Amino acid sequence: MASLFTRIINGEIPCHKICEDENYFAFLEIRPINPGHTLVVPKAEVDYFFDVDDDCLGGMMVFAKRVARAVKKGVDCKRLGVMVAGLEVPHAHIHLIPIVGLSDLNFDNQKPAENDDLARIAEEIRKHL
Repeated sequence: MASLFTRIINGEIPCHKICEDENYFAFLEIRPINPGHTLVVPKAEVDYFFDVDDDCLGGMMVFAKRVARAVKKGVDCKRLGVMVAGLEVPHAHIHLIPIVGLSDLNFDNQKPAENDDLARIAEEIRKHL
C-alpha cells in the first residue's frame, strides 16, 4: 500500500504544494510547528531516511536548499531549522521549519493550521522560487 506521502505526490490527497521536480516534492505540513513548516520528500518511496540511495539523498538536500531559501524569504523567521525524525510516516522526508530559536524544533509545538492560512503561506513561498 502506498504511503501517505506517495498518495499526496500522486494527487490522491490534497496538499499545499510548494514545488516539485522529477525526483522530489515539497509541500506544507498541515500541523506545522511554525507557519511555513515544509516537508521535502523523494518521489521514490523509501521508508527510512538512511536507506535512501546516495544520489537521491544528495539530490534531496540540494532540492531542500532551494526550497529552504524560498521559505525563509516567504515567512518571518530567523533561520530555517532542519529535522529528520523518521517516525511519523514510513516515507523518508526532511522537515524545514522556520525558527527563531532551538526551542522551536519541537514536535510538541505542532498545531493544526487553517486551510486558508496554508494556501496564503504556500503562495507567498512560491513567489520566491
